Amino acid sequence: LPSWDVLQENKSDPLPHDEMVARSEVIEKTLSDFGLPATVTEVRHGPAVTQYGVLPGYIERKNPNGEARWQKIRVSQIATLQKDLTLALAAPRLRIEAPVPGRGIVGIEVPNRKINTVDLRSILRSDPFIKLEANLATGLGRDVSGLPVAIDLARMPHLLIAGTTGSGKSVCINGLITSLVFNNTPDQVRLVMIDPKKVELQRFNTLPHLVGPVEIAGDRAIGVLKWVTAEMDRRYESFAEAGAKSLLDYNRKVVKYKDANPLPYICVFIDELADLILAYPSEVERTLCRLAQMARATGIHLIVATQRPSTDVITGLIKANFPARISFSVASNTDSRVILDSVGAEQLLGRGDMLYLSPEASAPARIQGCYVADEEVEAVVNHWAQKMPVDLNKRRAPWEGLIARQAVLDETDELLEQAIALAQKHEFISTSLLQRRLRLGYPRAARMMEHLFEMGLVEDPKKGGRTRRSFVEDDVDPTETLLNKGLPEA
Repeated sequence: LPSWDVLQENKSDPLPHDEMVARSEVIEKTLSDFGLPATVTEVRHGPAVTQYGVLPGYIERKNPNGEARWQKIRVSQIATLQKDLTLALAAPRLRIEAPVPGRGIVGIEVPNRKINTVDLRSILRSDPFIKLEANLATGLGRDVSGLPVAIDLARMPHLLIAGTTGSGKSVCINGLITSLVFNNTPDQVRLVMIDPKKVELQRFNTLPHLVGPVEIAGDRAIGVLKWVTAEMDRRYESFAEAGAKSLLDYNRKVVKYKDANPLPYICVFIDELADLILAYPSEVERTLCRLAQMARATGIHLIVATQRPSTDVITGLIKANFPARISFSVASNTDSRVILDSVGAEQLLGRGDMLYLSPEASAPARIQGCYVADEEVEAVVNHWAQKMPVDLNKRRAPWEGLIARQAVLDETDELLEQAIALAQKHEFISTSLLQRRLRLGYPRAARMMEHLFEMGLVEDPKKGGRTRRSFVEDDVDPTETLLNKGLPEA
């Protein structure tokens, strides 16, 4: 595994005590001016924001009888003063968490004048990361208290990331990938990457952890997802034979046999989902939902990012199967509701400032994400390139066969394979025969006959052009014929 020297280490500057006291006084005075007495009871300093814990006070009210009584201030009254507190503190943005889950305070999160960079090295060496003791443990960042946050992708089991351009999605994905390859060998974790943007994930192409090269074409991405689905089905068949329910259970059982190898985890990274969904809506959504529903037990986990958190991209089925979500800065509270089912992401600062919704938590937690420099990524990739070199010219992805088949069997002629099978059984074939046997109309049957002629599987039409001699041999597999002959270029 790589040494710690390949990762950089940054030092954070503490918040000045005078600034902390001054802001606490401004918060108390502003609330008091609006008739809401409250006290700042604690201050939690994070790398990007500082959370001031406000304890609501009491106000005196009189009954109809004239008797005085003390009434507690409602939490919603403090939350409505968000813009007034932003003005009083002269802050660019301000977020109020009312109340903070598990604590009896209202959290007022004020941006720091100087944002401290969170390095990945300190997160990977922290106690929360070490205590996970998991292959898919990754460093996420630091919370508003400055405490490190580490997550286990196997427990999620899938992660959905959203945010506007430049908010930190790609840096977050780079950090997740770097964490995985820094702590795991290719025998433990394998990676599948789809990058429609063509520039973000290409740097990882020389990693031995990759199942195949990084795919950048949208039409090839469909074949990759179908291969992952086929791999999931194959693993379930192996589990059934071994009497195992999960990947860990299966690996424990196969270790007893000398001729069996443990199965690695597979993490599928998709850097831009919107591009695939808008181009191939039905296929991508159907495949993603099937993987998200069933792939957890087989050790296959999805990490999907998009910069368009709208309902036509993040549909209800996708949201239901991705319980763990990360939202970076978004344009409006509508986008925040789509990704998190609550508002708040529109108040984030950008540059790695995120809201992380855990499947086990009731409310999202604010975290400053790790910043992984290009030099760190290159150092980790170069380490593996030296230890286990990969010849990119000889690397063949296991999904090439599916992609070739998909190129031949397009949507308009999905019955072409059955037409080849008919040509295999009959010495002579005609368009009317295809119509009767495949229950097609004349235009589609005639188009299939033209494809068969262009592939060299039937003779040239005679005068009249109704019946043609078949050149398909009896012992030829129709699927192999398609892959070997192929359709002519458009």
